[in-house]
Amino acid sequence: MNEPFAFDQLAGTYDDTFTSTRIALLNRQAVWRRADAVFARGSTILEMNCGTGEDAAHLAARGVRVHATDVSPEMLRVASEKLAKRNLSEAVRLSRLAWEELDSLPEAAYDGVLSDFGGLNCVLDLDAAAAALARRLRPGACALLCVMGPFAVWDWIWYGLRLQPSRAVRRLRPDARWRGIPLRYPSPRRLARAFSADFRIRRVGAIGILLPPSFAESLVARWPRLMAALDRWERRLETAPPLYCFADHYLIELERL
Repeated sequence: MNEPFAFDQLAGTYDDTFTSTRIALLNRQAVWRRADAVFARGSTILEMNCGTGEDAAHLAARGVRVHATDVSPEMLRVASEKLAKRNLSEAVRLSRLAWEELDSLPEAAYDGVLSDFGGLNCVLDLDAAAAALARRLRPGACALLCVMGPFAVWDWIWYGLRLQPSRAVRRLRPDARWRGIPLRYPSPRRLARAFSADFRIRRVGAIGILLPPSFAESLVARWPRLMAALDRWERRLETAPPLYCFADHYLIELERL
């Protein structure tokens, strides 16, 4: 199964099964807080793996111009419909693009880049992707990358208690796959090393260290006040090392040199 087809299959139900869940909303809002802080109104942002366009819609509503890209035609179709319903189509340009095709874009064309919720985990050659991305960004641009790391403590707890050890340690396997797609789970240190030639780290934060991942959505319905409290504490502690190394995702901010 190739990558576009795998994501095409998810496009029609992705918002119902992930985007609209309470945990996903809390995690996305954490990403948006940083996106709002680093992407200024009137700037032009490249979004990789835009999915159904939820982040593009948020940025466009704030006055940010977005070139939103994805490898999946069906994800782009859903994104186009969503943007049209919200009267944001003129602020967002949609294109089919993979990370490996970045060199097809003009150089120094963007004021920043956003890649949310693990799109970069599908990239096998991080060093090549980092170099290609650097050529697309203006000096001083921010790369805001939300990546799944290898040491997901919630995976260990959730699947360990269910006596599913292979799923508990799935991110540690060098041959990890999802729906036939090879995946990599770089640590913050490994990712920073891949981008070090053209970027410097400004910030790393945890996304999903106290809050459980989306597969534990049932916990929100059972203990809504506890989940709200965990979210507040996670936001206070999100940049404390080494918490972000053990989160479901980490959000790394890099500045183009």
